[in-house]
Amino acid sequence: MQILPSLPLSPYIRHYLFLDSDDPGIKKLRLFSDGSAGLVFSFKNRLRSEEKKATEQNFLPGSFLYGQLENYQNLYSGGKTALLIVVFHPHGIRQLLGIPAQELHGQIIPIEFLFGPAGKELQDSLSESKIPQLIPILESFLLKLAAKNHSSPSFIEASVQLIVQKRGQLSSEQLSRFTGYQERQIERKFAEYIGLSPKKFCSIIRLHDFIKQLRNTLPDHHFTTMGYSSGYYDQSHQIREFKKITGLTPSQYQNAGTTLAVNFLKVL
Repeated sequence: MQILPSLPLSPYIRHYLFLDSDDPGIKKLRLFSDGSAGLVFSFKNRLRSEEKKATEQNFLPGSFLYGQLENYQNLYSGGKTALLIVVFHPHGIRQLLGIPAQELHGQIIPIEFLFGPAGKELQDSLSESKIPQLIPILESFLLKLAAKNHSSPSFIEASVQLIVQKRGQLSSEQLSRFTGYQERQIERKFAEYIGLSPKKFCSIIRLHDFIKQLRNTLPDHHFTTMGYSSGYYDQSHQIREFKKITGLTPSQYQNAGTTLAVNFLKVL
């Protein structure tokens, strides 16, 4: 279930996801980048990083923030699982927390490390609440963070919008002309506010444009035409880039198990 944020939080947050599964078996979940960081709250059972070893060191925190993902991650759920995920805009985590995005890159950080006792209180409050109460409780907490108002340069938001509009098909030279800044200046600001280079961010947006087409076609559809439309110069380039980010081929993605979100799915 996807839920939009309230208007005051919409500059920072793209949407919330609530995922609930009563499947008692062990599930292998694949998470890969969508160009944004996220904040995860788990209920019922905690996620873990390994399938067979259910030791404390392999369990992820009950609530945590993940930064921009460089590589896909395999997570495992042993039993009934409920997750509430805050999906930020690409520059939203820097604006909301005031922490440079590159410091969070590839990291999984327990919420109490970020917010101290207040983070633990939030996790406990959410765990004790019913589903209709979750978003109001969470937004009450996030609105206090938003009140600190860590703004980002206007060209960052404009650049993100342009890259999305162009479906990731934008060169460094074109972005430099659009912003009026040199490539190195843009790269530094992207690292600080988004946690990725412009080139990497474009590749992720291009991939998700291809996935959008993939999800709207039949499994036996030929991928080459869609690949050209998304800016891949041949099928091997398309498959190589797809597998680099997702760990799957396009066919494997189409035939995967339950899709919890575009970039979060159950795999065999």
